[in-house]
Amino acid sequence: MKYLAWIGGIVISLVVVIYVVAFTSIGNSMIAPIIEKKIKQQIKQDVKLNVFSLSMSDFEIALEISKNNTIYVKGNYALLSQAFNVAYRVKFNNLEALQTLAQAPIRGEFFTEGTAKGTLALLTIDGVSDVAKSDTKYHVELVNLEPKQVIATINKAKVNRLLYMVSQPDFASADLDLNINLTSLKLENLAGEIEARLNNGLINSTIMKEKYRVNIPRTIFSSKTTLRLKAQDINYNTWFKSNLANIGSSGNIVPKTLAMDILYALDIKELAVLKPITKADLRGALNLKGTLKGDKKNLIVNAKSNLASSNTSFKVTLKNFEPLNAQVNIKDLKLQELLYMMHQPVYASGLFSLDANIADARVGKLKGKVNTKITNGLFNSKFLTKLYEFKSPMPKATFKLATVSNLNANLVDTKVDLDSTFANIDAKQARVNLNDLSIKSDYSAVIANLDKLFFATQRHLKGGITLNGDLVKAKDLDLSVFSKVAGGTIKVNLHNDELDAKIKSVQTLDVLDMLIYPKIFKASLEGSLKYNIAKNKGKFSGFLLDGKFAKNQMLSLIRHYGKVDLYKEVFKGSVNADINAHMIKASLNLRSNTSSITTKDTKLNSKTNVIDSVVTVVANKHPVTVKIKGKATSAKVSVDTKKLIESKTGEAIEKGISKLLKKFF
Repeated sequence: MKYLAWIGGIVISLVVVIYVVAFTSIGNSMIAPIIEKKIKQQIKQDVKLNVFSLSMSDFEIALEISKNNTIYVKGNYALLSQAFNVAYRVKFNNLEALQTLAQAPIRGEFFTEGTAKGTLALLTIDGVSDVAKSDTKYHVELVNLEPKQVIATINKAKVNRLLYMVSQPDFASADLDLNINLTSLKLENLAGEIEARLNNGLINSTIMKEKYRVNIPRTIFSSKTTLRLKAQDINYNTWFKSNLANIGSSGNIVPKTLAMDILYALDIKELAVLKPITKADLRGALNLKGTLKGDKKNLIVNAKSNLASSNTSFKVTLKNFEPLNAQVNIKDLKLQELLYMMHQPVYASGLFSLDANIADARVGKLKGKVNTKITNGLFNSKFLTKLYEFKSPMPKATFKLATVSNLNANLVDTKVDLDSTFANIDAKQARVNLNDLSIKSDYSAVIANLDKLFFATQRHLKGGITLNGDLVKAKDLDLSVFSKVAGGTIKVNLHNDELDAKIKSVQTLDVLDMLIYPKIFKASLEGSLKYNIAKNKGKFSGFLLDGKFAKNQMLSLIRHYGKVDLYKEVFKGSVNADINAHMIKASLNLRSNTSSITTKDTKLNSKTNVIDSVVTVVANKHPVTVKIKGKATSAKVSVDTKKLIESKTGEAIEKGISKLLKKFF
């Protein structure tokens, strides 16, 4: 009995201590700081436990989280039956201070209050809120603390306030009505109905322009979405209507297997309005309708569209939501409308068609064939003239294009045939490696009439030219060009910015004829040009063989008065030039058995046509010095005959040279 008395005394003492600590004001004041500290540690936020009162049958707690954010709970409970009746009030006037706790950029304010009644086995929560200035009521039933039923009504919640609360741009305003009646929330046995409506919607044109650089007219909208949940099946119907877009969809979805049977239709008058959602910089109209049938393992997507005034259809099979195969057909798509939709300048107009049959669309295993063509192509000459700052207007120019592409794993081999007013360009095999996006292609370009390029060259040209070569673009750019021209050949190799050209057996008379220059000198030219495109610097080194002069005023006067016939002389020698942007510094050294023609460091600005040159002609030991300075078409020409001929004849030579310069420039 003695020991039982001791044990009883100890038990009674512990009960008294627990009671004093847990259920009296003295004990509450001792526990409150500990609880406050624990809350701080858990949520990592400054908190203040303003009220903490706990008795055997009731409690009251007032918690302040940061400034102007409070949670108040008051109620009674029964320890033995675990029943309770609690009133709560949550008033957050400064959501921004709770961003760390919410782990999201929130702001604004939030309020709700209500009651929680029942036991841990069956708990009922009823409350109200004014979230986003709405009239919100909710009823939640929990069984063993798991949601069993949720009924909520939200009337006239302001969408712009919701956007503000989650720190999103205020790109639209509307009244949101939401009705939720879920009788089962278990994923394997969902049941209930959800209906959402948007009324009095208005797109904020100012925000759209400031944030997304999109100009749209006044746009009003409304929408309705209904979800009916039954076991593992979701039946839905949704539509969105506005003066810029109508979007609708309906069907069935099984969330567990993602099986679906869906109809969809989009009639969008202005794609720009969807930029905040799609993030795509598109504009213009789009009409699209089709079906989605299947499940995650095998989903078939069908669609038809009038994209850019075309007749477009496609069928894509997805496996695990990855493309497996596809058939695409586009007929008579208007190229100018597509460029407009993509916010690209309208470089050209025409009709684009495509026929693609992709038997295997898997990455790394591509297999299929794609045919494309552009007909009725017309370059936008006015725009291109302005874009490239041509001094002469680009003439009207048409084109047509046909390509055939074969897809094989990571390689795409394309045959290209482009015919235009200016040139015909063909490629037998243009290969693109999709792994590294490298390009390797042959090409052939035929320019039948060089004079059609006057708007770009600013020089009338005669005849045509054919160019052949290869293009390789990987880590480096390599381009080769070969052409038979003017009785000889030209080979060009470009490696990134370094150009290396070789000239062999080119006949000067043919070159002068092509350039429509006076045919004053016949020779065979060998030479090389090394030029850096990025720096606009280079050097030309050449050699002239079997050179003979054609009849010209200067040499005829020298023959008549100086009794020296340079027409009979056969010249050879070097021609060199240093190129620095528009500045060309050239030297010429031609010699025959008895005579020579030389100039050193002649300066010519190819942009302004300003020339500064001294040419020395030694005819059988008799020198004639010609000085040319100024604008080439009106340069000052002076001749020093060194008593070879009379001064009046020198004046005639000056006039002859001036006329010759005008023909060249």
